[in-house]
Amino acid sequence: MNHLHKGHNNGEQNIKNIKSALFINLIFTFIELAGGILSNSVAIISDAVHDLGDTIALSFSLFSEKFAKKKDVDQNYTYGLNRLPLLSAFINSIILLIGSAIILYNAIPRLFNPEPPHAEIMILIAVVGVAANGWAMLKLKRNKGLNSKVLALHILEDVLGWASIFIGAILIYFLDLPIIDPILSIIITLYILYNVFKNIRSAYQLFMQKSPESIEAVDILNFINKFEEVKAVEDFHVWSLEGTQHILTAHVLVQDDLDTASKKLLKIKIRKGVKMFGDIHSTLEIENESDVCEDHCC
Repeated sequence: MNHLHKGHNNGEQNIKNIKSALFINLIFTFIELAGGILSNSVAIISDAVHDLGDTIALSFSLFSEKFAKKKDVDQNYTYGLNRLPLLSAFINSIILLIGSAIILYNAIPRLFNPEPPHAEIMILIAVVGVAANGWAMLKLKRNKGLNSKVLALHILEDVLGWASIFIGAILIYFLDLPIIDPILSIIITLYILYNVFKNIRSAYQLFMQKSPESIEAVDILNFINKFEEVKAVEDFHVWSLEGTQHILTAHVLVQDDLDTASKKLLKIKIRKGVKMFGDIHSTLEIENESDVCEDHCC
């Protein structure tokens, strides 16, 4: 009988929170477009374009979370499709890069030729924007996994963007300084781009099956080697499916005269100890020291 690994993602709550954020973002995108036209604000219109990209990203993420949850483990997909949200996180990061480029494309020319918008309308829309996107971000921050982390970054960019628009609108209204708006937008966009590259790096590392950042693989290896019965550890691997579900596999070589009961007890002790390093699903093969391993990885 085959025993296939069953994922244990946080699907239901993730899906619920993404749905809420998607609804808020979609409705507010249309409000932004109307407000940008009425206020003659290029910043608001460009942010509406960016929010449209966020809506597409949220839609894809919702699909990936639901599809990964519904896909059953089978003989071909032995881990299910729990890595689909990771793929979504990578694609969403690319969308965020494109959205940031659009913001910069619209903001930089305004440094040299600022056009005074209707500050009163900008202030009103900015207040609504901070409130709506702030609420959506709080919903997403409750989720787990890299996918939702990237989504929260999408919404954080919107919150900071609207905060800059609000500050810029206040200064434009009282001091007649429209150039402040594009300056703040560029600073915030560069900050967001820095975080985007960090998330792309994390997604790349997970795809390449690098050990999770929250887990020190060498500490686990040292822990296993401390057992008196253990003579060596071979074919040792630690990786993560999508940032929250961690996997460990290892061949543990023990002294030849160790009986079956002792081997079973050793495996239980190692698995229990591994859990101290994080939520890790471990697969251990206990072998005699004199056994010849035919696997080229040994």
